[in-house]
Amino acid sequence: MRGKNAAKIVLGVLVLLALLGVLVLLVRGVRQTIDGGYADVAAFGTAREVSATMPPPTPSPTPAPTPLPDFVPERSASPVITDTAVMVHGELASGYQADEAHIIDFSGPDEYTGVDGIVTFRGNNFRNSASHGTTSLNAAMFGEHWMIKTTGLNSGGSYWGGSGWTGQALAVRWPQKTKQIMNMRDWAKEKEGMVEIIYATLGGRVYFIDMETGDKTRPDLNLGFTFKGAGSLDPRGYPLMYVGGGVSGPNGTPRIMVVSLIDGEVLYTTGNGDEFAPREWTAWDSAPLVDAETDQLIYPGENGVLYLIDLNTQYDEAAGTISVDPQEVKFTYHSETAEKYLYGMEDSAIIWRGHIFIADNGGDFLCIDLNTLQIEWRFDCLDDTNCTGVMELDETGHPYIYLSTSYHLGWRGRDAVEIPIWKIDAVNGKEVWHTSYDCYSVKDLSGGVQGSLGLGTGALDGILYVSVARCPNIDNGKLVALDTETGRELWSYTSDSYSWSSPTCFYDTDGNGYVLYASAINGTLYWFDGLTGEICDTFDFGCTVEASPIVFDNTVVIGTRGDQILGITLE
Repeated sequence: MRGKNAAKIVLGVLVLLALLGVLVLLVRGVRQTIDGGYADVAAFGTAREVSATMPPPTPSPTPAPTPLPDFVPERSASPVITDTAVMVHGELASGYQADEAHIIDFSGPDEYTGVDGIVTFRGNNFRNSASHGTTSLNAAMFGEHWMIKTTGLNSGGSYWGGSGWTGQALAVRWPQKTKQIMNMRDWAKEKEGMVEIIYATLGGRVYFIDMETGDKTRPDLNLGFTFKGAGSLDPRGYPLMYVGGGVSGPNGTPRIMVVSLIDGEVLYTTGNGDEFAPREWTAWDSAPLVDAETDQLIYPGENGVLYLIDLNTQYDEAAGTISVDPQEVKFTYHSETAEKYLYGMEDSAIIWRGHIFIADNGGDFLCIDLNTLQIEWRFDCLDDTNCTGVMELDETGHPYIYLSTSYHLGWRGRDAVEIPIWKIDAVNGKEVWHTSYDCYSVKDLSGGVQGSLGLGTGALDGILYVSVARCPNIDNGKLVALDTETGRELWSYTSDSYSWSSPTCFYDTDGNGYVLYASAINGTLYWFDGLTGEICDTFDFGCTVEASPIVFDNTVVIGTRGDQILGITLE
């Protein structure tokens, strides 16, 4: 009997332990459900109900990163390009091959920067985005706005005021630690989450503005040169700005400038009076790019030189110091069309997989290997090209570029001429399709396509937006939406005035896509439904607009030729 009783006791203990184990598992299940972010116990009643109604999820495998496609351009000899030249650290060289520490690559646009903001013209190395974040909309209309007055500059016998072509604001939400070493006002340093607008203007000043309020976050930076281009911020989040002048000013001929955003000191200048250049005009409308991996600044110039500048940056945030010690590699070429018309690169370059894609003022669109400085192919873009192209990769990773050109009066005629919008295969430089519009021109106020091209994503995937100036008549402009597969026009809008501004795509929290388009004379900002072309709202500036807008969350920022910078709420 004693043995049977002992057995019963042991069995009872085992059953009790088993029940306790089940209870522990149930409690763990509840805890995992709560820790996984589903709900708290109070929201679902008892622990048993939580476990029964919301079981822990089955873990999904982490997807493997999509490998970047190989990119080997098909080199094609061009009789138009007759010669090239390279200068390395001040000495002429017979050729060029980047050493291992300076091999430039550049992957996709999402990898260009980790900065919370818009750091260059059209956002990145594909030039495919001038918006950041998503917009929360209730009524799809323009709301309240702030405006600050800017200062002009008398230069070259002309008054330069406001923001011109291709002026665009830059925007960044600096980390709090970085703000503490900058010459910001105390309230700006303390304001959590503040987005700082940084805007280089025709009046020779760079303005720093709280995007929410329009208040100036620090003193204006007076550099003394007109700035037509947007310039660029460092994609690594370093407090550096790269910007170049457009017209000679009180401080001499325009030049490239590397500026510390800690205290506004100009750390380095180059490019003015360069005897290596095939053209004396030293303007810098292009927004440069920085290769974060190799610390190189890549800056095309209107003097016909491509600059690869090894910055040798030293940044110590804890000490609040930054310095550069640049060394330069310079590249130029001789082109029959550029000799006939003009040298110089005004557009902002696309860079991908170690290759730069850039158009010039003489009708050449070039693919150049940045690691050998050899021209891989040339595409004839017919005219003085000012607009910045845009790149996309198809579903297989094959690269294409969308591009158009201007109408320099007298080169191809004095009446209406054909302005093509091209889709170009970036591997071989061959045309995939083109759609043309007849445009007029005026001396120094060209027709054709001056602004960058807008490429839709998400709800607007497969749509290309192009602003065509002086079309269909000399005073009008058209915004056209084209099918990226065929070039077929999907919809268009004709405005009373031509436009040099770039169309800007942005998206709301529901995934809907919209387009902003600014006309020039007595400027109007149009807000379109990107799919249908229906106008959601308009905003009248009452003065000329040449610059291009950005959208950051629920705010549009744009400058005008009327000595203004505006921040407009989207509601």
